[in-house]
Amino acid sequence: MNKQAVLSLSGGMDSSTVLLHLLANGYEVTALSFDYGQKHRVELERAQSLVDYINENAVQPNLDGNFYKKYPKVKYGVIKLDGLAPMLNSALVEGGDEVPEGHYEQENMKETVVPNRNKIFSSIIQAVALSIANEKDTPVHIAMGIHAGDHAIYPDCRQEWRDIDYKAFIEGNWDAERVTAYTPYLYGDKTDILYDGVSCCKSLCLDFDEVYKRTNTSYKPYPSGNSDYKSASSVERIEAFLKIGRPDPVVYEDENGVASWDKVVEHVEKVLENA
Repeated sequence: MNKQAVLSLSGGMDSSTVLLHLLANGYEVTALSFDYGQKHRVELERAQSLVDYINENAVQPNLDGNFYKKYPKVKYGVIKLDGLAPMLNSALVEGGDEVPEGHYEQENMKETVVPNRNKIFSSIIQAVALSIANEKDTPVHIAMGIHAGDHAIYPDCRQEWRDIDYKAFIEGNWDAERVTAYTPYLYGDKTDILYDGVSCCKSLCLDFDEVYKRTNTSYKPYPSGNSDYKSASSVERIEAFLKIGRPDPVVYEDENGVASWDKVVEHVEKVLENA
């Protein structure tokens, strides 16, 4: 039996890379996304597209014409939290204030915090993970793409919160010790995540650009689905691509239409100089 993991798959770069990481390390993955009224709902479309791409490439032909399985297909579902967005005070959800621009570590990024978001997600993911553990009589990992850059802005990404949340899970369920957390990037940054993505794509025989164009990091995507390059989350992503020396395969846009990679880089480098 393959190792089992339940992944919180946002459709962003971080959790998408965790998905690759799990598959490259022999896990059977159940991935869950959440529709909570986020402005950047395009991330759910990207998550579905990525899962489709990965699953289409799970089986490959041999030289003799037979087929072999490279990794297990991903089980995927979207959890709809209908009616929640109007009750949440956050710039990240429909009806909220404008998403701030600038660098990811600036104080204004606190406006993108969604109250208790990870606790809401965590409860559902824990329920699914424990169900799999009991059904298959096996340990299950809960995998998340949280990284060091999240800690200052998002308290529910910190280890202290996760420890308390896990204790409540253990206290409230029988046999919950079967389920444990798996956070491979907890002390890394987005650059570390991308380097692992490069390695995992090679291991899984997947095309790096095909994978990462199926992710969204922008908190202010355009109606076209293209990403902005001025919001803080986009700046942080682009900075990571610059550090690994590769152009980002997603399409960027501004008020004048599709923006060239050179234009995107010029803007981000100015932001980083002033950060």
